[in-house]
Amino acid sequence: MKKRSEIEERFKWDLTKFCKDDKEFYSRLDAVAQKIGEFKKYEGKLSNDDTLFECLEFESIFGIEISLIAEYAHLRLCENNAERSANEMTEKLSVVGAKFSTATSYIDVEISKFSDEKLKALQNYSKFKNYKRFFEAVLRDKKHTLSKKEELLISRMSEFLGGYSSCYDKFSDVDLKFDKIKDSKGVEHEFNQSNYSIYAESKDRTLRENAFREINGKRGEFINFLATNYINDIKETCVFAKIRKHKSALSASIFNEEASEDVYNMLIKKVRENVDLQARYFEIKRKMLKLPEFAVYDTFAPVVKDVEKKYTYDEAIDLIKEAVSCLGEEYVSLIQCAKDERWIDVMPNQNKDSGAFSSGVYGATPVVLMNFEGNLESVFILAHELGHAMHTYHSCKHQPVQTADYVIFVAEVASNVNEQLLLRHLLSKAKTNDEKIFLYDHFLKDMRSSIFRQTMFAEFEQFAHEEYEKENPLSAEFLCEKYEELNNFYHGKNVVQIPEMKFEWARIPHFYRRFYVYKYATGLICAIKIASKLLTEKGFAKKYLKFLSAGCSADPISLLKIADCDLTKEETFDDAFKTCEEYIKKWETLLQ
Repeated sequence: MKKRSEIEERFKWDLTKFCKDDKEFYSRLDAVAQKIGEFKKYEGKLSNDDTLFECLEFESIFGIEISLIAEYAHLRLCENNAERSANEMTEKLSVVGAKFSTATSYIDVEISKFSDEKLKALQNYSKFKNYKRFFEAVLRDKKHTLSKKEELLISRMSEFLGGYSSCYDKFSDVDLKFDKIKDSKGVEHEFNQSNYSIYAESKDRTLRENAFREINGKRGEFINFLATNYINDIKETCVFAKIRKHKSALSASIFNEEASEDVYNMLIKKVRENVDLQARYFEIKRKMLKLPEFAVYDTFAPVVKDVEKKYTYDEAIDLIKEAVSCLGEEYVSLIQCAKDERWIDVMPNQNKDSGAFSSGVYGATPVVLMNFEGNLESVFILAHELGHAMHTYHSCKHQPVQTADYVIFVAEVASNVNEQLLLRHLLSKAKTNDEKIFLYDHFLKDMRSSIFRQTMFAEFEQFAHEEYEKENPLSAEFLCEKYEELNNFYHGKNVVQIPEMKFEWARIPHFYRRFYVYKYATGLICAIKIASKLLTEKGFAKKYLKFLSAGCSADPISLLKIADCDLTKEETFDDAFKTCEEYIKKWETLLQ
């Protein structure tokens, strides 16, 4: 794999919009650190409306600046997790961040002491129009806000508590090394997390199997460390949920996003009811692959020959622009802008973060990290992350800083809409049955990965936290046994498993983001409906762009209703599974 210095500049993101260089980072960080003490002058005086407004405005401006330099440090580290200077910047930042958290910990506490009547009145003052949602949240959070001393203590603890996600990232992206894997002819292949997807999709079944065994089995060699790390993350999550008087860690997470436990439970219920659709999909693949039995390592196997093509980065951008043209000229031009202005870090390099993400803060255009491999999957990943970037761009453009930062619950909708539009665009251009089958397979793989698989993860995550909350002991063996049980149920009795799959949970970084994974499933469920409407309903693009521009100006369930998606109704879930069945039937028809 290439070193960072060997990557062409046009394939690297431009971080100067956050900080010109490392020297400027330290200069601005020092300036921020010196200003933190200014928050003291507002303490104990927030009952005065003018002082309150001045304090909130100062905090907003301060927050923008610290977010910009924090983003710079974070992204520099993502470029190369082993780089000393990037690690040092992150450590320096964490110290200042902890001081900022401590210095401002009194604000929410003081405001939470206001009477309900005053908090409601503040929501209607024109002077505080940008803080309406903030005061709504304070009123809602009252029973979960602690005393000033307790909040101060918690803010000080944040500097040394946690870190389990960072610990996992360092292990996974820097320390973890893989062995070479062999194909059916005994030829050895270099293996790493970036090229895993290529081997998982190989036509060589032995190579596929060995890729699955290596990426999961290697974690098994360190399962006691990985389990201990995750269990401690669970403990922290559950303890702080209890301290803040939530009934459970799940309740706390969902409360913080103004989402709904009913939606979480309905997702699991509806996926379990429709799990046979995944079994039908696997059976079609087994027949096409002419296998006596279907194994877990066959899930990504190509089912048609000579359809998959290679794409350059430029070709990928052009294809995505064509696919999202139904969203209008401005949306398309922003995709081009993302390329021309280098919002995207494209190619893999040594010690770079694996996978892909989009990130953004108020005051700068968003960025995307990916590891482009030139296959169609890379094009879909690029479309996905650009969906996030477009969401961030529109929210920041149309919302004040106070309501620009949308919650994760809605984030996975925009990314999946881009993917769905790309899929349907490719299907409209497909000329042969093989091309259509290839794309049906892609859609159903996406259903499997984002809905069935992520819901399985959600069940595992809920189980692990609830077991701790019931005071049952957690261990590596206990977690692996439960994961194996869920894996068998979701895949079905006809899918052959391998022993290494029980370690798969230990390679899922999103488990450190506490009840994140289910949002992939609800995101795709909504995206399937939105994409259909964008392509068939005149004027619907305006509704969707309004949703993209809404930030967190309302709760996420309400925001999705702007785009005609109501997750409180079973029909929304049923529509996605009907679409899934339609693709299965279309595929089956082609094989008759």
